[in-house]
Amino acid sequence: MARYFTCTYLWDMGTQKVIVEMLDGKVYRINTDPQPLDSYDFALRASPATWREFAKPVPEPMYHGIWSASFRRDLKIEGNILVMMQNLRNFTVQFELLRKVGVPV
Repeated sequence: MARYFTCTYLWDMGTQKVIVEMLDGKVYRINTDPQPLDSYDFALRASPATWREFAKPVPEPMYHGIWSASFRRDLKIEGNILVMMQNLRNFTVQFELLRKVGVPV
């Protein structure tokens, strides 16, 4: 990852929430039990069914990326979108790892 990729983001998968903290292009910390006041720069929120579809090796149409799902499915992008856009390529690589490792829902 790019060495300037520094941010904190939340994956909200309905029944499971995870906060990932990136520091200088590396995963610094993963919080698998975030509390309501834990901070993050931006969040991606979707139903468990949406995340499962994203995780398929060949997803159905409108599940292949965060933009398509935010327009046509139940994915919500919240928070400081500027931080996400500034790190979009690096974030997208991590997002695509869902297809390799699956989702915890």
